[in-house]
Formats: sequence, C-alpha cells, structure tokens
Amino acid sequence: MPRADGRAPDQLRPIVVTRDFLLHPEGSVLVEFGATKVICTASVEERVPQFLKGQGQGWVTAEYAMLPRSTNTRTPRENRGPSGRSQEIQRLVGRALRVVIDRGKMGERTVWVDCDVIQADGGTRTAAITGGFIAVADALGRVAGLQAVVRDCVAAVSVGIVQGDPVLDLNYAEDSSAAVDMNIVMTGAGEFVEVQGTAEQAPFDRARLDALLALAERGIRRLIGLQRQALDARDRRVLTL
Repeated sequence: MPRADGRAPDQLRPIVVTRDFLLHPEGSVLVEFGATKVICTASVEERVPQFLKGQGQGWVTAEYAMLPRSTNTRTPRENRGPSGRSQEIQRLVGRALRVVIDRGKMGERTVWVDCDVIQADGGTRTAAITGGFIAVADALGRVAGLQAVVRDCVAAVSVGIVQGDPVLDLNYAEDSSAAVDMNIVMTGAGEFVEVQGTAEQAPFDRARLDALLALAERGIRRLIGLQRQALDARDRRVLTL
C-alpha cells in the first residue's frame, strides 16, 4: 500500500548530499532525508582526551543538537548541556563512526563530529550517521598520512511497522504512529553496528524482526552506494538518490 507521501514501503525518501557545505571545517556535509536536514561537520584536532594520551591512538567523538525551530514548535536551546535524548544520539553517532576508523593509524588526533539538525521530519540520527561518515572521510582524507584510516563505509536508516506493514525510512508522521520503530546501523561489508528496536504498541515476533532487518539492509545498501559515489565524485557539491 502506498504511504501518505506516495512512497512504496521499501522506498527511501529523496536524499541529497552537499559536500563542502561550510568553509572552515576539514569536512562538512549538508545531508537531507526528505524534509529532514542535518549539517554534519568534522574537525581534526592534534590532541586526544586524557584517557588516550601516550597510547598512540586517535579518537572520534560526536555532538548532536537540534536548532530551536527545527521542529513544529520552538524548542529551547540546550544551554545547560545536552538533554538525555541528545546525549543518547551523539553517543550512537560516535560509536557508529569509530567502528569504521582505524584509530591506530590516526596518531594522537581527535575528530570532532558536530551534527546540527536545522529541520526535523524524522530520522535525524540516521541522517547524522550517514552524512557524518562522509564528513569524517573528507576530513581525514585532507590530513597528510591519514588517507588509509577509513576502513569501510557506515550508514543508518529507520524501519518500522506502520498500519500493519513494514516500511523503510520513516518520516515524523509515520514514526509517531508506528507500532514498531527501529534504527539500524550497518557497514559497507553488510555487518551490523547497532540495532535499536522498540515495540511502541504491541510486541512483535521473530518473523517481523527478520523482515525489518532485511528491509533496513536493502535501504542501507543504497545509502552506502551513495556515500561511495559522493566520495569518488570530482564534483564535491551535490549528489542525490
């Protein structure tokens, strides 16, 4: 059954990636999943956190925030520190990106990945991971000797059960009414990095779980293809899916 926005159940929203979106960061991307828009920047610092000093390893960490009017009503700025939701998401983004980085080849450097949501319509964390990877790959590729640090791609997508059917890449209306909501992170090699799944209305069985994982895998395969296309492109500006 077609969805409210006309997509097929296994269809991603229109996706646009704009590289070098900002002037100053070593890597920067505006990633758009439909109406969701996230600016991802990657900044390289010649130092590591205290717990890594002297170990010869690098670090990749992330911060996540939503602009006050990225949603239907204004949300106050998190001036007293990130909310519980923001902390959970930025830790997820950091974990996802570290999985595909050879930190032993980085030297004692830190890559800060800042993910700022300028417009939200569901899937902000999955967009942040997918776009954040491109920003990190660009940033590390511009630092002498770090071109081989990135071992694989990593991307993420949401899936869920909406009106009884498995669907891919939920927008906000679908996410808020889904009976099951999941966020899946995978590498280009097809390995799982994280599976976050919640029954919002009723439990789901193994057959439903398998169907959702298979649907997410197909969607992520397309996202990985877009990432590779973006990183190989001579025109560093805009790619669409």
